[in-house]
Amino acid sequence: MEYIQFLTKLIELVLFAFFSIAVVYITVFGIAAYLPRKTRAPKTNIVRKFAALIPGYKEDMVIVQVAADALKQNYPRDRFDVIVIADSFKPETLSELRKLPIRVEVVVFEVSKKSKALNKCMQSIGDEYDVALILDADNLMEPDVISQINDAFNCGYVAVQGHRMAKNTNTNFAILDAISEEINNHIFRKGHRALGLSSALIGSGMAVDYKLYKTLMAGIDSVGEDKELEMKLLKGEYRIEYLENAHVYDEKTQKPEVFVNQRRRWIAAQISHFRDFFFDGLKQFVLKGNLDYFIKVIQMIQPPRILLIGFLFIIALITSVLNLLFPVLYNNFFILEYNIWVVLFLIALLILIISVPRKFYNKRTYKALFSLPKGFMMMMLSLMRIKGATKKFIHTTHTHSDVPPKPNRS
Repeated sequence: MEYIQFLTKLIELVLFAFFSIAVVYITVFGIAAYLPRKTRAPKTNIVRKFAALIPGYKEDMVIVQVAADALKQNYPRDRFDVIVIADSFKPETLSELRKLPIRVEVVVFEVSKKSKALNKCMQSIGDEYDVALILDADNLMEPDVISQINDAFNCGYVAVQGHRMAKNTNTNFAILDAISEEINNHIFRKGHRALGLSSALIGSGMAVDYKLYKTLMAGIDSVGEDKELEMKLLKGEYRIEYLENAHVYDEKTQKPEVFVNQRRRWIAAQISHFRDFFFDGLKQFVLKGNLDYFIKVIQMIQPPRILLIGFLFIIALITSVLNLLFPVLYNNFFILEYNIWVVLFLIALLILIISVPRKFYNKRTYKALFSLPKGFMMMMLSLMRIKGATKKFIHTTHTHSDVPPKPNRS
Protein backbone atom coordinates (compact mmCIF):
# COMPACT_ATOMS: atom_id res chain seq x y z
CA MET A 1 0.00 0.00 0.00
CA GLU A 2 2.83 2.41 0.83
CA TYR A 3 4.37 1.69 -2.56
CA ILE A 4 1.10 2.56 -4.33
CA GLN A 5 0.78 5.76 -2.29
CA PHE A 6 4.35 6.74 -3.19
CA LEU A 7 3.73 5.99 -6.86
CA THR A 8 0.51 8.03 -7.08
CA LYS A 9 2.16 10.99 -5.35
CA LEU A 10 5.17 10.80 -7.66
CA ILE A 11 2.95 10.70 -10.76
CA GLU A 12 0.96 13.63 -9.39
CA LEU A 13 4.10 15.75 -8.88
CA VAL A 14 5.48 14.90 -12.33
CA LEU A 15 2.18 15.84 -13.97
CA PHE A 16 1.98 19.02 -11.94
CA ALA A 17 5.51 20.05 -12.92
CA PHE A 18 4.83 19.35 -16.60
CA PHE A 19 1.52 21.20 -16.76
CA SER A 20 2.77 24.04 -14.55
CA ILE A 21 5.61 24.75 -16.98
CA ALA A 22 3.10 24.78 -19.83
CA VAL A 23 0.70 27.13 -18.04
CA VAL A 24 3.45 29.51 -16.89
CA TYR A 25 4.79 29.61 -20.45
CA ILE A 26 1.51 30.54 -22.10
CA THR A 27 0.65 32.95 -19.27
CA VAL A 28 3.88 34.93 -19.58
CA PHE A 29 3.76 35.23 -23.36
CA GLY A 30 -0.03 35.48 -23.58
CA ILE A 31 0.02 38.58 -21.36
CA ALA A 32 3.20 39.94 -22.96
CA ALA A 33 1.49 39.98 -26.36
CA TYR A 34 -0.55 42.96 -25.14
CA LEU A 35 2.54 45.02 -24.35
CA PRO A 36 3.60 47.76 -26.78
CA ARG A 37 6.64 46.90 -28.86
CA LYS A 38 9.31 49.14 -30.31
CA THR A 39 9.99 48.64 -34.00
CA ARG A 40 13.30 49.05 -35.79
CA ALA A 41 13.93 51.91 -38.17
CA PRO A 42 14.95 51.00 -41.76
CA LYS A 43 18.70 50.83 -42.29
CA THR A 44 18.56 50.62 -46.08
CA ASN A 45 16.15 51.15 -48.96
CA ILE A 46 16.93 48.07 -51.03
CA VAL A 47 14.32 46.48 -53.31
CA ARG A 48 15.30 42.86 -52.92
CA LYS A 49 14.62 40.10 -55.39
CA PHE A 50 12.27 37.44 -54.00
CA ALA A 51 11.84 33.79 -54.88
CA ALA A 52 8.29 32.87 -53.87
CA LEU A 53 8.69 29.11 -53.50
CA ILE A 54 5.45 27.09 -53.54
CA PRO A 55 6.08 23.36 -53.04
CA GLY A 56 3.06 21.17 -53.67
CA TYR A 57 2.31 17.45 -53.62
CA LYS A 58 -0.78 16.40 -55.62
CA GLU A 59 -2.30 19.86 -55.10
CA ASP A 60 -4.10 19.95 -58.46
CA MET A 61 -7.33 21.38 -57.01
CA VAL A 62 -5.83 24.63 -55.68
CA ILE A 63 -2.37 25.25 -57.11
CA VAL A 64 -3.32 27.16 -60.28
CA GLN A 65 -5.33 29.76 -58.39
CA VAL A 66 -2.66 30.03 -55.70
CA ALA A 67 0.05 30.62 -58.29
CA ALA A 68 -2.05 33.23 -60.09
CA ASP A 69 -2.84 34.96 -56.80
CA ALA A 70 0.84 35.08 -55.83
CA LEU A 71 1.51 37.26 -58.88
CA LYS A 72 -0.81 40.01 -57.57
CA GLN A 73 1.73 41.68 -55.30
CA ASN A 74 2.18 45.44 -55.05
CA TYR A 75 5.89 44.99 -55.65
CA PRO A 76 8.05 45.57 -58.74
CA ARG A 77 7.23 42.67 -61.03
CA ASP A 78 10.85 42.20 -62.10
CA ARG A 79 11.89 41.81 -58.45
CA PHE A 80 10.03 38.61 -57.60
CA ASP A 81 9.47 35.24 -59.24
CA VAL A 82 6.70 32.81 -58.40
CA ILE A 83 8.13 29.29 -58.51
CA VAL A 84 5.84 26.28 -58.20
CA ILE A 85 7.63 23.08 -57.16
CA ALA A 86 5.39 20.41 -58.65
CA ASP A 87 5.50 16.93 -57.13
CA SER A 88 3.09 14.35 -58.59
CA PHE A 89 0.88 16.88 -60.40
CA LYS A 90 -1.40 15.87 -63.26
CA PRO A 91 -0.24 16.75 -66.81
CA GLU A 92 -3.22 19.05 -67.32
CA THR A 93 -2.36 20.94 -64.13
CA LEU A 94 1.22 21.43 -65.30
CA SER A 95 -0.11 22.67 -68.63
CA GLU A 96 -2.31 25.28 -66.90
CA LEU A 97 0.55 26.40 -64.68
CA ARG A 98 2.85 26.91 -67.65
CA LYS A 99 0.37 29.37 -69.12
CA LEU A 100 1.11 31.70 -66.21
CA PRO A 101 4.19 33.98 -66.06
CA ILE A 102 5.80 31.78 -63.41
CA ARG A 103 8.51 29.13 -63.15
CA VAL A 104 7.47 25.49 -62.80
CA GLU A 105 10.02 23.08 -61.34
CA VAL A 106 8.91 19.44 -61.61
CA VAL A 107 10.41 17.13 -59.00
CA VAL A 108 10.14 13.37 -58.55
CA PHE A 109 11.05 11.44 -55.42
CA GLU A 110 10.64 7.87 -54.26
CA VAL A 111 9.63 9.27 -50.87
CA SER A 112 8.29 12.82 -51.08
CA LYS A 113 9.17 15.47 -48.52
CA LYS A 114 8.75 19.23 -48.53
CA SER A 115 12.41 19.66 -47.56
CA LYS A 116 13.52 17.55 -50.52
CA ALA A 117 11.38 19.55 -52.93
CA LEU A 118 12.71 22.88 -51.68
CA ASN A 119 16.34 21.76 -51.79
CA LYS A 120 15.98 20.28 -55.28
CA CYS A 121 14.36 23.47 -56.53
CA MET A 122 17.05 25.76 -55.13
CA GLN A 123 19.73 23.63 -56.79
CA SER A 124 17.96 24.25 -60.09
CA ILE A 125 17.05 27.96 -59.93
CA GLY A 126 20.49 29.23 -58.93
CA ASP A 127 21.50 32.05 -56.59
CA GLU A 128 20.14 35.20 -58.20
CA TYR A 129 17.66 35.84 -55.36
CA ASP A 130 17.95 37.81 -52.13
CA VAL A 131 14.99 36.40 -50.19
CA ALA A 132 13.25 33.02 -50.16
CA LEU A 133 9.53 33.38 -49.45
CA ILE A 134 7.96 30.03 -48.57
CA LEU A 135 4.28 29.42 -49.26
CA ASP A 136 2.13 26.31 -48.99
CA ALA A 137 0.21 25.19 -52.06
CA ASP A 138 -3.04 26.51 -50.55
CA ASN A 139 -1.79 29.93 -49.39
CA LEU A 140 -3.18 33.22 -50.64
CA MET A 141 -1.44 36.52 -49.83
CA GLU A 142 -2.60 40.07 -49.33
CA PRO A 143 -1.07 42.26 -52.08
CA ASP A 144 1.35 44.02 -49.72
CA VAL A 145 2.98 40.96 -48.13
CA ILE A 146 6.24 41.03 -50.11
CA SER A 147 6.54 44.80 -49.62
CA GLN A 148 6.15 44.41 -45.87
CA ILE A 149 8.72 41.62 -45.76
CA ASN A 150 11.15 43.71 -47.81
CA ASP A 151 10.71 46.57 -45.34
CA ALA A 152 11.50 44.20 -42.47
CA PHE A 153 14.68 43.10 -44.24
CA ASN A 154 15.59 46.77 -44.68
CA CYS A 155 15.33 47.04 -40.89
CA GLY A 156 18.05 44.44 -40.54
CA TYR A 157 16.13 41.18 -40.15
CA VAL A 158 17.12 38.08 -42.13
CA ALA A 159 14.13 35.93 -41.17
CA VAL A 160 10.47 36.95 -41.02
CA GLN A 161 7.18 35.20 -40.25
CA GLY A 162 3.97 36.62 -41.67
CA HIS A 163 0.56 36.46 -40.02
CA ARG A 164 -0.91 33.22 -41.25
CA MET A 165 -4.66 33.13 -40.76
CA ALA A 166 -7.72 31.14 -41.80
CA LYS A 167 -8.82 31.09 -45.40
CA ASN A 168 -11.98 29.18 -44.50
CA THR A 169 -14.20 28.72 -41.43
CA ASN A 170 -16.86 26.59 -43.10
CA THR A 171 -16.99 23.73 -40.57
CA ASN A 172 -16.75 23.40 -36.81
CA PHE A 173 -13.29 21.85 -37.09
CA ALA A 174 -12.15 24.63 -39.44
CA ILE A 175 -13.26 27.22 -36.87
CA LEU A 176 -11.42 25.44 -34.06
CA ASP A 177 -8.33 25.11 -36.26
CA ALA A 178 -8.50 28.82 -37.12
CA ILE A 179 -8.78 29.73 -33.43
CA SER A 180 -5.85 27.46 -32.59
CA GLU A 181 -3.71 29.20 -35.21
CA GLU A 182 -4.59 32.64 -33.83
CA ILE A 183 -3.82 31.56 -30.25
CA ASN A 184 -0.41 30.37 -31.44
CA ASN A 185 0.11 33.67 -33.28
CA HIS A 186 -0.72 35.57 -30.11
CA ILE A 187 1.49 33.56 -27.75
CA PHE A 188 4.39 32.17 -29.79
CA ARG A 189 4.80 35.01 -32.24
CA LYS A 190 3.41 38.28 -30.92
CA GLY A 191 4.14 37.39 -27.28
CA HIS A 192 7.69 36.28 -28.04
CA ARG A 193 8.48 39.43 -29.99
CA ALA A 194 7.02 41.67 -27.25
CA LEU A 195 9.69 40.32 -24.89
CA GLY A 196 12.49 40.60 -27.44
CA LEU A 197 12.57 36.93 -28.42
CA SER A 198 12.16 35.45 -31.88
CA SER A 199 8.83 34.68 -33.45
CA ALA A 200 8.08 31.01 -34.00
CA LEU A 201 8.03 29.88 -37.62
CA ILE A 202 4.99 28.10 -39.06
CA GLY A 203 6.33 26.60 -42.27
CA SER A 204 4.62 28.94 -44.71
CA GLY A 205 4.13 32.68 -45.05
CA MET A 206 7.73 32.98 -43.92
CA ALA A 207 10.79 34.53 -45.55
CA VAL A 208 14.51 34.01 -45.00
CA ASP A 209 17.62 35.49 -46.59
CA TYR A 210 18.03 33.32 -49.67
CA LYS A 211 21.68 32.32 -49.26
CA LEU A 212 21.18 31.64 -45.57
CA TYR A 213 18.04 29.62 -46.25
CA LYS A 214 19.69 27.55 -48.96
CA THR A 215 22.68 26.84 -46.71
CA LEU A 216 20.61 25.80 -43.69
CA MET A 217 18.09 23.77 -45.69
CA ALA A 218 20.88 21.78 -47.37
CA GLY A 219 21.34 19.93 -44.09
CA ILE A 220 17.63 19.36 -43.43
CA ASP A 221 15.79 16.25 -44.56
CA SER A 222 13.02 15.97 -41.98
CA VAL A 223 9.22 16.12 -42.07
CA GLY A 224 9.18 19.08 -39.65
CA GLU A 225 11.61 21.09 -41.73
CA ASP A 226 10.30 24.47 -40.50
CA LYS A 227 11.00 23.66 -36.85
CA GLU A 228 14.47 22.34 -37.63
CA LEU A 229 15.16 25.46 -39.67
CA GLU A 230 13.98 27.59 -36.75
CA MET A 231 16.30 25.74 -34.38
CA LYS A 232 19.27 26.38 -36.67
CA LEU A 233 18.42 30.07 -37.01
CA LEU A 234 18.12 30.51 -33.25
CA LYS A 235 21.31 28.57 -32.57
CA GLY A 236 23.03 30.95 -35.00
CA GLU A 237 21.51 33.84 -32.97
CA TYR A 238 19.45 35.18 -35.86
CA ARG A 239 16.35 37.08 -34.68
CA ILE A 240 13.06 36.13 -36.37
CA GLU A 241 10.59 39.00 -36.85
CA TYR A 242 6.79 38.68 -36.85
CA LEU A 243 4.71 40.84 -39.19
CA GLU A 244 1.19 40.91 -37.80
CA ASN A 245 -0.23 42.84 -40.75
CA ALA A 246 1.36 40.67 -43.46
CA HIS A 247 -1.67 38.42 -43.92
CA VAL A 248 -1.25 35.02 -45.53
CA TYR A 249 -4.40 32.89 -45.78
CA ASP A 250 -4.17 29.18 -45.09
CA GLU A 251 -6.77 26.44 -45.50
CA LYS A 252 -7.98 25.15 -42.16
CA THR A 253 -8.75 21.51 -41.42
CA GLN A 254 -12.36 20.68 -42.32
CA LYS A 255 -12.58 16.95 -41.55
CA PRO A 256 -11.69 14.98 -38.39
CA GLU A 257 -9.52 12.48 -40.24
CA VAL A 258 -7.44 15.27 -41.78
CA PHE A 259 -7.18 16.84 -38.34
CA VAL A 260 -5.73 13.59 -36.97
CA ASN A 261 -3.15 13.25 -39.77
CA GLN A 262 -2.03 16.85 -39.45
CA ARG A 263 -1.69 16.79 -35.66
CA ARG A 264 0.02 13.43 -35.78
CA ARG A 265 2.76 14.88 -37.95
CA TRP A 266 3.11 18.01 -35.80
CA ILE A 267 3.27 16.18 -32.47
CA ALA A 268 5.77 13.64 -33.79
CA ALA A 269 8.03 16.40 -35.14
CA GLN A 270 7.77 18.31 -31.87
CA ILE A 271 8.78 15.31 -29.75
CA SER A 272 11.59 14.42 -32.15
CA HIS A 273 13.03 17.94 -32.12
CA PHE A 274 12.83 18.21 -28.33
CA ARG A 275 14.81 14.98 -28.04
CA ASP A 276 17.38 16.13 -30.60
CA PHE A 277 17.88 19.70 -29.42
CA PHE A 278 17.25 19.80 -25.64
CA PHE A 279 20.80 19.25 -24.41
CA ASP A 280 22.29 21.45 -27.11
CA GLY A 281 19.80 24.20 -26.23
CA LEU A 282 20.67 23.92 -22.55
CA LYS A 283 24.37 24.02 -23.39
CA GLN A 284 23.98 27.10 -25.59
CA PHE A 285 22.03 28.86 -22.83
CA VAL A 286 24.54 28.05 -20.07
CA LEU A 287 27.71 28.74 -22.07
CA LYS A 288 26.58 31.51 -24.44
CA GLY A 289 23.44 32.93 -22.84
CA ASN A 290 21.37 32.03 -25.92
CA LEU A 291 17.96 32.39 -24.28
CA ASP A 292 16.13 32.51 -27.62
CA TYR A 293 17.32 29.02 -28.55
CA PHE A 294 16.63 27.57 -25.11
CA ILE A 295 13.11 29.02 -24.92
CA LYS A 296 12.37 27.40 -28.28
CA VAL A 297 13.49 24.04 -26.91
CA ILE A 298 11.16 24.51 -23.93
CA GLN A 299 8.35 25.33 -26.37
CA MET A 300 8.85 21.89 -27.90
CA ILE A 301 7.52 20.19 -24.75
CA GLN A 302 4.42 22.35 -24.72
CA PRO A 303 1.34 20.16 -25.18
CA PRO A 304 -1.09 21.33 -27.87
CA ARG A 305 -3.54 23.78 -26.33
CA ILE A 306 -6.54 21.46 -26.73
CA LEU A 307 -4.68 18.71 -24.87
CA LEU A 308 -3.48 21.11 -22.19
CA ILE A 309 -6.94 22.43 -21.39
CA GLY A 310 -8.52 18.98 -21.75
CA PHE A 311 -6.11 17.20 -19.39
CA LEU A 312 -6.25 20.01 -16.81
CA PHE A 313 -10.05 19.92 -16.85
CA ILE A 314 -10.08 16.14 -16.35
CA ILE A 315 -7.51 16.24 -13.53
CA ALA A 316 -9.27 19.16 -11.80
CA LEU A 317 -12.60 17.36 -12.06
CA ILE A 318 -11.29 14.00 -10.79
CA THR A 319 -9.38 15.49 -7.85
CA SER A 320 -12.35 17.67 -6.86
CA VAL A 321 -14.76 14.72 -6.88
CA LEU A 322 -12.34 12.46 -4.99
CA ASN A 323 -11.71 15.13 -2.37
CA LEU A 324 -15.45 15.69 -1.94
CA LEU A 325 -16.50 12.04 -1.73
CA PHE A 326 -13.40 10.39 -0.22
CA PRO A 327 -11.37 13.06 1.65
CA VAL A 328 -9.37 10.60 3.75
CA LEU A 329 -8.51 8.46 0.74
CA TYR A 330 -7.56 11.58 -1.22
CA ASN A 331 -5.17 12.79 1.49
CA ASN A 332 -3.50 9.37 1.67
CA PHE A 333 -2.80 9.13 -2.05
CA PHE A 334 -2.27 12.76 -3.14
CA ILE A 335 -0.02 15.60 -1.96
CA LEU A 336 -1.51 18.63 -3.68
CA GLU A 337 -4.82 20.16 -2.73
CA TYR A 338 -7.50 19.70 -5.39
CA ASN A 339 -7.99 23.48 -5.69
CA ILE A 340 -4.44 23.86 -6.99
CA TRP A 341 -5.45 21.88 -10.07
CA VAL A 342 -8.65 23.91 -10.38
CA VAL A 343 -6.68 27.18 -10.29
CA LEU A 344 -4.16 25.86 -12.84
CA PHE A 345 -7.02 24.93 -15.19
CA LEU A 346 -8.75 28.32 -14.77
CA ILE A 347 -5.52 30.24 -15.46
CA ALA A 348 -4.88 28.24 -18.63
CA LEU A 349 -8.47 28.74 -19.74
CA LEU A 350 -8.31 32.49 -19.12
CA ILE A 351 -5.07 32.89 -21.09
CA LEU A 352 -6.49 30.99 -24.04
CA ILE A 353 -9.65 33.11 -23.96
CA ILE A 354 -7.74 36.41 -24.02
CA SER A 355 -5.57 35.06 -26.86
CA VAL A 356 -8.54 34.58 -29.20
CA PRO A 357 -9.24 37.53 -31.56
CA ARG A 358 -12.55 39.32 -31.02
CA LYS A 359 -13.82 38.37 -34.47
CA PHE A 360 -14.31 34.81 -33.21
CA TYR A 361 -16.69 35.84 -30.45
CA ASN A 362 -19.86 34.89 -32.27
CA LYS A 363 -22.56 32.20 -32.40
CA ARG A 364 -20.70 30.07 -34.92
CA THR A 365 -17.72 29.82 -32.56
CA TYR A 366 -19.90 28.93 -29.59
CA LYS A 367 -21.47 26.18 -31.69
CA ALA A 368 -18.03 24.94 -32.75
CA LEU A 369 -16.96 24.68 -29.11
CA PHE A 370 -19.27 21.68 -28.75
CA SER A 371 -16.80 19.86 -31.04
CA LEU A 372 -13.96 20.37 -28.54
CA PRO A 373 -14.48 17.01 -26.79
CA LYS A 374 -14.28 15.28 -30.16
CA GLY A 375 -11.19 17.31 -30.99
CA PHE A 376 -9.61 16.26 -27.70
CA MET A 377 -10.29 12.60 -28.44
CA MET A 378 -8.85 13.00 -31.94
CA MET A 379 -5.71 14.52 -30.45
CA MET A 380 -5.43 11.57 -28.08
CA LEU A 381 -5.71 9.32 -31.12
CA SER A 382 -2.88 11.32 -32.73
CA LEU A 383 -0.69 10.72 -29.69
CA MET A 384 -1.22 6.96 -29.95
CA ARG A 385 -0.34 6.95 -33.64
CA ILE A 386 2.76 9.16 -33.77
CA LYS A 387 5.18 6.26 -34.21
CA GLY A 388 6.78 6.55 -37.63
CA ALA A 389 5.16 9.91 -38.40
CA THR A 390 8.58 11.58 -38.74
CA LYS A 391 9.81 8.88 -41.13
CA LYS A 392 7.39 9.52 -43.95
CA PHE A 393 5.48 12.38 -45.55
CA ILE A 394 1.86 12.67 -44.41
CA HIS A 395 -0.05 14.62 -47.01
CA THR A 396 -2.86 17.04 -46.15
CA THR A 397 -5.19 17.45 -49.12
CA HIS A 398 -6.39 21.01 -49.84
CA THR A 399 -9.61 21.81 -51.67
CA HIS A 400 -10.64 25.29 -50.55
CA SER A 401 -9.52 27.87 -53.10
CA ASP A 402 -11.94 30.75 -52.44
CA VAL A 403 -10.48 34.17 -51.77
CA PRO A 404 -11.30 35.16 -48.15
CA PRO A 405 -12.83 38.51 -47.19
CA LYS A 406 -10.44 41.39 -46.66
CA PRO A 407 -9.35 41.74 -43.01
CA ASN A 408 -10.32 44.73 -40.88
CA ARG A 409 -7.07 46.45 -39.89
CA SER A 410 -8.66 49.18 -37.85
